[in-house]
Amino acid sequence: MGQILHGSARTTEALRRAIQHSQASIRALARRYGINPKTIAKWKRRTTTADAPMGPKAPRSTVLSKEEEAIVVAFRKHTLLPLDDCLYALQATIPHLTRSALHRCLQRHDISRLPEIAGEKPSKKKFKTYSIGFFHIDIAEVRTEEGKLYLFVAIDRTSKVAFARLLAKANTATAVTFLDELIEAIPYKINVVLTDNGIQFADLPKNRSGPTATWRRHPFDRACHRHGIEHRLTKPNHPWTNGQVERMNRTLKEATVQRYYYESHEQLRAHLADFLAAYNFAKRLKTLRGLTPHEYVCKIWTEDPGHFRLDPIHHTTGLYT
Repeated sequence: MGQILHGSARTTEALRRAIQHSQASIRALARRYGINPKTIAKWKRRTTTADAPMGPKAPRSTVLSKEEEAIVVAFRKHTLLPLDDCLYALQATIPHLTRSALHRCLQRHDISRLPEIAGEKPSKKKFKTYSIGFFHIDIAEVRTEEGKLYLFVAIDRTSKVAFARLLAKANTATAVTFLDELIEAIPYKINVVLTDNGIQFADLPKNRSGPTATWRRHPFDRACHRHGIEHRLTKPNHPWTNGQVERMNRTLKEATVQRYYYESHEQLRAHLADFLAAYNFAKRLKTLRGLTPHEYVCKIWTEDPGHFRLDPIHHTTGLYT
């Protein structure tokens, strides 16, 4: 078996054992093996032939103080957030914290890996890469004390910009209204819209090939055609094809109706608007390399302004918005 020695080693394990077992003097051994007497004395004192570990005896951070390191450890153990989410949350308190320093800190305290969830992990496939302007749309049902509402949600596959509206009905008219509001709110051109096969977005599969459906077309298809948008449908019984907006639906529900009680529809609408503003303008995402959705859109605008109909910087939140 090969030996793993540090780069400046002048001795092997066999030579070190010979030095340790020899009765000759240090000077004689140094002349015999052509080694510095200090090296002979060092191996005479040791009881093992392995290299001593290099580096500090007690590992510590050169970036974080003890108090800051304690904050990092407590935050990770309390929240169980992934590495990048911990970084973005803690940088407001510890501005000089870097991703590598955070990772090393978590490793020193044996909390660099989150606990595994029971059950097998499903296989994941990456989405095909598209430019901005590819939106996933879906509908979910939510309730307040006043009754039922329908949550229309849209999210850009690339920029992750999210848009949502609460409507009293879920039919073709409200679907078209939602599309019009989405186009008005997004500063760049929408090229593709992906929806499921609900009657709000398409005719029933058995009726699509009939002469009436072919001649009149579905109202949502007509709205897409009017705005120059390609309307795509998911494969029937394959909801994971629209997984991005399904996940955003769950995120919005977990942040609102599953956590809080709302006496009125207006309370829910106000909270939903605040959450979406925080998500689009303040939530830094790993998939966008640490940018917020709005920052990513502004970055694309500087690279390809021809894709935009409005300057997205004008949409930035501030004192006068």
